[in-house]
Amino acid sequence: MSEPGTPIVSLRDVGKTFESGIVALDDFSLDVNAGEFVSLLGPSGCGKSTALRMVAGLSTASIGTVELPEGNIGFVFQDPTLMPWADVAANARLPLKLSGADAAQSNEAVARALARVGLADFAKAYPRELSGGMKMRASIARALVTEPALLLMDEPFAALDEITRFKLNNDLLKLWQELRRTVVFVTHSVFESVYLSQRIVVMTSRPGRVFADIPIDAPYPRDERFRTSAEFAGHCRVVSEALGQAMTEQAA
Repeated sequence: MSEPGTPIVSLRDVGKTFESGIVALDDFSLDVNAGEFVSLLGPSGCGKSTALRMVAGLSTASIGTVELPEGNIGFVFQDPTLMPWADVAANARLPLKLSGADAAQSNEAVARALARVGLADFAKAYPRELSGGMKMRASIARALVTEPALLLMDEPFAALDEITRFKLNNDLLKLWQELRRTVVFVTHSVFESVYLSQRIVVMTSRPGRVFADIPIDAPYPRDERFRTSAEFAGHCRVVSEALGQAMTEQAA
């Protein structure tokens, strides 16, 4: 695993043009250091998910360079994308099964991943028996089961109710502090990005560029006191103003 403070992801002057001619990203550059929690924030259609998919190796750049970490990368999609015919343990085991991992080691890894997300008692449950929040926990367990150095999350809590979203935000931060994995989190919520992140990368409207890179220097652990504090409100104001400017201006 890379040492904290050293880049684990580096995108340099990246552009992405789809076959339809739509330019999703243009001159997009980003470094993410080992152990960081970084959020990509921007309006719908600005290329946040496109950038994340490039980091995951699921999409290629039309121009520019993308340097990725060696080893496993975990990806959590906006939709849990669970197999409805398989129980929670089998869903979490899928990446290990696809890689041909040893059965005994797989069982241990699945049990460990489910315990980390609070689903140890639901290993034999099926997706139809789970709440929306529990389905997302299962999806996170599946992403963690290979012990990835880098966890990519594409608006994972966007479809959840506010109470569930707040709870999962808290649990995600606890998990990140325990595991010290690198997290790149895509969101369109100013409040969520400020609550979670060490840095917020604000993107312009399409084609996406980096408009601002804003540090959130509030200490961890963060809890409800931080969420209702003047400090939190101040950070949200700064980020909201940057986002408003990014939606109407192009990055320099």
